[in-house]
Amino acid sequence: MAGRHGTHGRQRFLLLYRHVLLDEATDHVPDRIELSLHSDLVNLTRVNTVTVPLYERGSASWREASDIGGAVDVAALQMDEGLVPECVRVNAFTADDIQDSAGPIDIGTPAIVLGYPLGFYDTVHYLPVARQAIVASEFGVRFQGSGYFLTDARTHRGTSGAPVLMRRAEPKGHSHWKLLGIHSARMDMNTRVPGVDESLGLNCAWYADVITRLVSGA
Repeated sequence: MAGRHGTHGRQRFLLLYRHVLLDEATDHVPDRIELSLHSDLVNLTRVNTVTVPLYERGSASWREASDIGGAVDVAALQMDEGLVPECVRVNAFTADDIQDSAGPIDIGTPAIVLGYPLGFYDTVHYLPVARQAIVASEFGVRFQGSGYFLTDARTHRGTSGAPVLMRRAEPKGHSHWKLLGIHSARMDMNTRVPGVDESLGLNCAWYADVITRLVSGA
């Protein structure tokens, strides 16, 4: 979830993979998604299910992005205030939490990938799990000309769209993390011989500053 202050008050956006909303290759065309949101900060077993429509008057209600390398498989879906119950407290990323791709992030910087590998998570408290990662390519350089960088982490199906986070050296307010990117997919070599060579264990992650363009409508 990302949030920003606009001229009409606070705006919140749900950031997720575009193919979750629309995937022409598999004929995946849902008209809504459902979110489970915590409604009690102490008792994490209590959640509210929120239904978010994906179309308004026949037009898609999400925003997409692209860059000089082509389409970016990330979408921003604005969350209207009336969709989120008053009992739900949303802690959203702000512009200060998003790492600029021109920022001074060294190769080898520790990070975590927070998600639902193979659909696995704490089903009692509705919490994701984290995998350790490091930044595995020169941060700020578009790897092979695309809008992503590499991470070295053990990931699985179900991690697509997961945030790649770096712990702040000094917390800023209540925020302990910087958002480096959005996990895209595992990478491998076609020349790898199964049973002989191990997989690379590398992944690509879209640079997080694509979110700034999405929520600003640029």
